Amino acid sequence: MHFARVFGAQPALPKAHVITVETDMTKGLHSFSIVGLPDKSVAEARDRVASAIKNTEVNGEHFSSPKSTNKKIVISLAPAELKKEGAVFDVPAALSYLLASHQVNFKPEKKLFAGELALDGTLAPIRGALSIARTAKEKGFSELYVPSENAPEASLVSGIAVFPVSDLHELVLHLTDDTHIAPYKQIARRRTDDTGSTLDDIRGQENAKRALEIAVAGRHNIALYGPPGTGKTMLARAAVALLPDLTEDESIEVTMIHSLAGALEGGVITRPPFRSPHHTASYASIIGGGSIPRPGEVTLAHRGVLFVDEFPEFHRDVINALREPLEDRIVSVARAKSSAVYPANFMLIAALNPCPCGFWGGERCQCMPHIVEKYRRKISGPIADRIDLWVTVPEIPPESLSSKAQRASGETKAARERIEKARKTQEKRFAKARSLRTNADMRAKDIETLAKLSDEAETALIEAARRLKLSPRGYHRTIKLARTIADLGHAEAIETPHMLEALQYRAREM
Repeated sequence: MHFARVFGAQPALPKAHVITVETDMTKGLHSFSIVGLPDKSVAEARDRVASAIKNTEVNGEHFSSPKSTNKKIVISLAPAELKKEGAVFDVPAALSYLLASHQVNFKPEKKLFAGELALDGTLAPIRGALSIARTAKEKGFSELYVPSENAPEASLVSGIAVFPVSDLHELVLHLTDDTHIAPYKQIARRRTDDTGSTLDDIRGQENAKRALEIAVAGRHNIALYGPPGTGKTMLARAAVALLPDLTEDESIEVTMIHSLAGALEGGVITRPPFRSPHHTASYASIIGGGSIPRPGEVTLAHRGVLFVDEFPEFHRDVINALREPLEDRIVSVARAKSSAVYPANFMLIAALNPCPCGFWGGERCQCMPHIVEKYRRKISGPIADRIDLWVTVPEIPPESLSSKAQRASGETKAARERIEKARKTQEKRFAKARSLRTNADMRAKDIETLAKLSDEAETALIEAARRLKLSPRGYHRTIKLARTIADLGHAEAIETPHMLEALQYRAREM
């Protein structure tokens, strides 16, 4: 019987899909085809697989290429209705053919293969190895074979043996003799993200530093506005130094996203990611998309920070598209060929000027009122309402920048300690609610039981909400912000000073 079945996987978010790779060979006019809704890169696997098999030598003999036979060869990727993309199926397709043609003999049960083949039979790295490893374990596979470069990443998943493979020759010898490749056991190199800025590097701007600390403690969205060159970008980059390390589950989740997007450099990511797209970035690059959906910057910033500098300079459609991920913590991308739902739980830090030139209200400003109004209208009401803190970053006197002025020291360390204590308080509060990790994650129904207000604080909020015309969303976000301020102050309930400070940040006056 000229039939064989092995297993591969299609990387995807939130998890990969196991693909059955079957080969059938029958007598007849020669043909070699791949079926199962393949994209162009999968269809081209015919040439890669044929050349790799032809150029692989075992025990002094070369394998017979599928293009040198007088048989009809069909490789099927099932399930057929799932779109297959990428070169990840090269290795399972080659092994399936070698099994069907009786050139090798091994038991494919409980084994999953992934990898791209070069024409000489060597394996090239792939995207989404961590996603494949997690799914392989969930589906009961005991062995996973991936290119050597992907082994450190795939080995982050415990409970499955990961075998690093350098070429097809080595893989065949191992499968037939079971003695050539040892499972990968080395601890993966851990990657850290250093944005090169801390609070200690910033002179003055004490109000902005305080607001940034509050934002990081509760993972609230924050907007920094003021004239050019006053430190808005440095403050945003300093936020990364204040954020606590990712938990183990978060590290694997973030690493898997970056692996699938081809943005992973090194091993597991243990620090919150910091993404800073340029204001000319397209809608698809920010939100995600393409003819075949791919994660965008909002997904790459998952569990970290999305910094949008020159916020009003982004295209209006891009700015408005942030509404859903800021509220729902996910982004849904639908296209004619396929659709996907990606995680997008990030902290937004926006930096913007009060007008196009940045010096609104001063002698240097030459902006006409209607130009300023048009500039500000790019930040729509729904977007502004989803930003919890609006903070002015004013110009600072030159003497504060003098080399003789005393530089602040220890600010970052002290702020991070306060933030870690506040986060631990939140962990205890949300111990019974798995979906909640920080105050910003609370929903309206959670606020009633988890964010207690004193009578005076509630009265102050109601009066301010009426005067400031807060929306219901703004009302609840103010309570969440006040809860974070209370956590930093080690207070059991939200008192009037906490509420008044939160209301101060909600007011938007540019």
